Order: sequence, then structure tokens, then C-alpha cells
Amino acid sequence: MAILTIMRLTLTEAGRRRLLHAAVFLTLIMVGFTGWGFSRLPTLSCDGHACPEAEIRLTAAVLLILIAYMFNFILAIGAAFIAAPAIAGDVESGLLLALLPRPIRRSDVVLGKWLALVILVAGYAALTCLLEFLVVDWVLDFVPPHPVEAALFLAAQSVVLLSFTLLASTRLSPMTGGVIAVVLFGLAWLGGIAEQIGLAFSNVALTDVGTIMSLLLPTDGLWRGAIYNLEPVAVLAMAGSSRASSGNPFFFVAGPPPTPYLIWAVLWVVVILRLAVVSFNQRDL
Repeated sequence: MAILTIMRLTLTEAGRRRLLHAAVFLTLIMVGFTGWGFSRLPTLSCDGHACPEAEIRLTAAVLLILIAYMFNFILAIGAAFIAAPAIAGDVESGLLLALLPRPIRRSDVVLGKWLALVILVAGYAALTCLLEFLVVDWVLDFVPPHPVEAALFLAAQSVVLLSFTLLASTRLSPMTGGVIAVVLFGLAWLGGIAEQIGLAFSNVALTDVGTIMSLLLPTDGLWRGAIYNLEPVAVLAMAGSSRASSGNPFFFVAGPPPTPYLIWAVLWVVVILRLAVVSFNQRDL
């Protein structure tokens, strides 16, 4: 099947460029460094005495959310980085001119590359989350409430962004498409902050702006699903203590994304992929 052939060639090319090797190597360094940091938490003192275990676990939960926040941006930039040249790079190099006269449809190229990128990004997200959670469990005997769901939301967010970037790659140069995707990702994140603050302080204008942004590019809504699944009950209890804390851009998500929003995110990806196919079919090579 042509789609699977394109997918296999894309994965092979990624391996040839040693992208996977570099990502795994840097991930191991990051996990090792953060694991060492978590291992030092039991040595902290509270008013000259050893900190209670509950406080250490709460600190570990907060730090784990911060690490997920950093990893969230790494995934987003990585997704944009590998998706931006996926089609535009092959067009500029002339590779597609030699490939498309064969019995391969342009839709096969788009879908095959999309599948390969999803495997790369989602696999990297799953591997990194697995290693980080295992290390934290090993050094502190602590596991977030819903680690699998948190990893799935992080991977889903990156799939959303790489899908949009792949659409941009059918028309724009790699650098232009990548920059646009990263900027829109940042705007969606700011929109999410605006929505949280608007909800906390009953500001309709801020809430509406954030809601519109979360629908136009559903990355921040999925990211908040990851936060919710990393929050222990103690953190959720703190969220209700003040309006300001509930608008915090890093923590305190009161509930998971509603089912209609998740359905919208899936339909959004399907529509974007369809637009990518239509755009590439209409492009002159």
C-alpha cells in the first residue's frame, strides 16, 4: 500500500538523519538530571526538621507538572520542526517530481508522512513520560494519579500541532511554516491563560477569547487535560482556596476536557488533514 510505503520511507529518513538517536540521547540526559533532583527532595528540611512525607509528595507533584510544562514546549517545537519540511522540503529538493509520476497519489504522500510523524512524536512522548514516571517512582515511590492519560494528552497535543504544520508545509517553505505553527501554539497557550483567568474572575470577554482560541487550535485544551491527570487531590484542593490560584497558567485545572471538546479535537485533525490533501493536490510542482 502506497501510504505505508511513504510512512516507512519517512521513518527511515528520520533514522538516517540521526534524529531519533539525538532525541533519545538528550531525553536520557534530561530524565537523569531531573531524577537526581527528585532524589534530593527527601533531604530538604522544614523549619530545621525533616519535611513530612506528604509535603515531599506534594512538592514532587508540582515539580512533575513543571517538567511536563517544559516537555510540552519541547514536544510542540519538535512537532513543528519535523513536520514543516515534511512536504515542502521534498518539493524544494525535487524529490516529489520523481516520485509522483509513479502510481502514487498525492493524498498517499500526505497521509503516509502524517502517519510517520505521528509515530515519531507520539512514540517520543510515550517513551519520555514512561522514563520520567519510572524514575520518580523509583526515587520517591510517587506516581501521578493518571500517568497514562497524561501521556496521551501530551501526545495528542503534539499531533494537533504537527497536523497543522503539515498543512502549512503543502504551501509554505519549511522555515515559514514552522515559525507560523510555533507562534500560533504560543497564542493558543496565551488564550488558555486568558480563559482560566476569565473563569476565575467571571470576566466574560477574557473567557470568550480563550474559548475561541482553544477551538481554533485545540492544543492548550489538551495540555490542560495533561495537567489535570498529573494533579493529586491535594493540588486540586489548593485550587479552590483562591480565585488567583485557579487562574494559574501552570497548575490548578479543576476538571478534564469535556467529551464534546475531545470529539472536536479529533474532528479538527480530520478536517486539517483533508485540507492538507486538497491543498497539495492543487499545488503546482
